[in-house]
Amino acid sequence: MKVLLFNGSPNLNGCTYNALKVVKESLEKNGIEGEIIQVGTKVIRDCIGCRTCKKTHRCIFNDDIVNELIEKCKSADGFVFGSPVYYAHPTGMIISLMNRLFYAGGDALKGKVASSIVCLRRAGGTASIDVLNKYFSINEMVIASSSYWNVVYGPTKEKMILDEEGIQTMTHLGENMAYLIKSLNSSKEKKPNHETIIRTNFNR
Repeated sequence: MKVLLFNGSPNLNGCTYNALKVVKESLEKNGIEGEIIQVGTKVIRDCIGCRTCKKTHRCIFNDDIVNELIEKCKSADGFVFGSPVYYAHPTGMIISLMNRLFYAGGDALKGKVASSIVCLRRAGGTASIDVLNKYFSINEMVIASSSYWNVVYGPTKEKMILDEEGIQTMTHLGENMAYLIKSLNSSKEKKPNHETIIRTNFNR
């Protein structure tokens, strides 16, 4: 059993990476493998809405890591998407990744466990969490929660470590994710097989 943790920060060893590292360590203490994937330093195109992926189940753009990540997601059991907070919002890079990952590769994530974490200096944390969690709720995923909102405070990784409640929140998140993943994997129930989704527009 494995969780992929996506670091949407442009800083390789900054607050977001170290918060994800706490979640990863907590997962591994509870028998779940974790892999942190750095995406915030890479060039990732945004979705152009061409809908080619609806036929191919791959993104039409093959010059970045999105299609590679879709393949990795197929064998993973859970996902954590992490981002610093910029202007009360996740980074553009993590949003571009998730736009295409979920649109082209949503079937590889559907029904699995997911969560998001953000790091910030002062404000915009819960607003950013809401943005990220909406990807999960529209894709029929099991959203893992913690003992508080999944945010860690601190302008630097050294100060972030001083946020004891934030660090504990990351630890509890890893424990809860491990529990959910194990429960789903041991369940004899199969996830619902829905009929074709009805899509309606708000115009006639």
